[in-house]
Amino acid sequence: MLKHLYIKNYALIEELDIDMHNGFSVITGETGAGKSIILGAIGLLLGQRADSKVIQEGTQRCIIEAEFDLRNYHLESFFEQNDIDYNEEDCILRRELTTAGKSRAFINDTPATVAQMKELGEHLIDIHSQHQNLLLGTEDFQLNVLDIIAQDQAELEKYKNLYSTFKKLQQDLENLVNQSRKSDEEQDYLRYQYQQLEELNPQPGEDESLQQESDLLSHAEEIKSTLFQTESMFSDEDRGVLKTLRQACQQMQNLTRLYPPAEEFSERMESSYIELKDILGEVSSQCESIEYDPERLQQICDRLDALYSLEQKHHARNSDELMSIREDLSRRLEAIGNSDELISKLQKDVLLAEKEAEKQAQKLSQLRKNAAKIVEKDMLEKLVLLGMPNAHFHIDFQATELKANGQDRVTYFFNANKNSTPQPIAQVASGGEIARIMLCLKALISGATCLPTIIFDEIDTGVSGRIAECMAQIMKEMSQKEGRQVISITHLPQIAALGTSHYRVYKEDAKDKTLSHIIELNQSQRVEEIAHMLSGVQVTNAAIENAKQLLK
Repeated sequence: MLKHLYIKNYALIEELDIDMHNGFSVITGETGAGKSIILGAIGLLLGQRADSKVIQEGTQRCIIEAEFDLRNYHLESFFEQNDIDYNEEDCILRRELTTAGKSRAFINDTPATVAQMKELGEHLIDIHSQHQNLLLGTEDFQLNVLDIIAQDQAELEKYKNLYSTFKKLQQDLENLVNQSRKSDEEQDYLRYQYQQLEELNPQPGEDESLQQESDLLSHAEEIKSTLFQTESMFSDEDRGVLKTLRQACQQMQNLTRLYPPAEEFSERMESSYIELKDILGEVSSQCESIEYDPERLQQICDRLDALYSLEQKHHARNSDELMSIREDLSRRLEAIGNSDELISKLQKDVLLAEKEAEKQAQKLSQLRKNAAKIVEKDMLEKLVLLGMPNAHFHIDFQATELKANGQDRVTYFFNANKNSTPQPIAQVASGGEIARIMLCLKALISGATCLPTIIFDEIDTGVSGRIAECMAQIMKEMSQKEGRQVISITHLPQIAALGTSHYRVYKEDAKDKTLSHIIELNQSQRVEEIAHMLSGVQVTNAAIENAKQLLK
């Protein structure tokens, strides 16, 4: 629950520092005094969008901070998942805005994202404002109420997973059918491309190997001539390298007796002689093997032309990539050939997934119908208390095709008058009736959830007198659950009198600006405030006595 609220430099609020209490609290004040400003500040703590325009003129920064008691609300997992310190008795949310447009958020002094604040805030405070009454006529809201009362979140989550699987398979089937239809049109072209590559039959590294052979054959005579000249330099009888080296080696051997270092020279020359003789043999062999073959050269050129042509066509860099393209074409053609079989299998999978989702949807629908009976009974009881003894309230179910939240179309039917046919609630309920119906639904929802704090922003619009008192009684009953806090912003004295705590919001003119304030009222101040609400500007003795009676 909300324990403390601090606001600084926000709109008309220069500084607000107030303790809040559990149970049923009321906030009163004249129109425009600043009640909506306080709600706007709380909204920032719940992750609403920030606007630097709310910063009080003449200041650079505004701060909104709230302390919460989290006991009995099992929020430890949120703090663990987000690596934030957890203190169940004192959780602090803070939001800071600057005129430069910067926004910072903190949870227990740990920097947090607005999304994290919003996620945590959804577990802490529910602000029900007048515009939310419009939700009553929407199918999503009506269905959501039943899900909350049914406490079917586990079953709903299971259905959503099954539905997601079904829709994915359905999309896969549609894509496959479209691809198959498109592939049938492309099949001839794909087969033509594949046959070209199959006939060419490129081999790994083939183009590089053929290019090397082409270079060899194109320069065969030049290469053979050079090798022959080299062979002659080695083996010439008069000036050949080998003969000269052999003579030098013998001279070194003869010198060894007179000059010992000559022995090493001789050995090294002998080793070189053997190596050069071996080289000569290889050169001679290569010289004999190289022959100019114009026919083979033409074959290679034709083969390279064919390879390069297909590489250019398929944007391939070499024969290896052509082989990969051929394999891909083969797989695509095989897939086209197997598409009917794949489509048939996927159709069976879709039907099976649809049946599983329908089975879970029916289970979910039954839980909702059971919850609807509870809602109908409870709503009729509460509506009688709220001055509608002849009210009719019925929840109608219509089966639909599978949707993201099941296959139920839910409509709330209502009529406040005797012998009148109930109609969809959005078509027949007046503003005051909608306010009362929403309060009853909120009371039901609060009993099924663990929401610590509920704020009603003028939910009493369109009602007065005894009905207002009955509405206050319902809100007070809601607040009596352990750890529950209900706050009502109201203009009605009947509601204000039933609060266990009473706050007044008021404006005052300072030197050069108007400021909003909030104070908690003591007993005598409450009498005066409620008397003021009863009689207007001039507080009469009768209004004071009436206020005292209301407070009793």
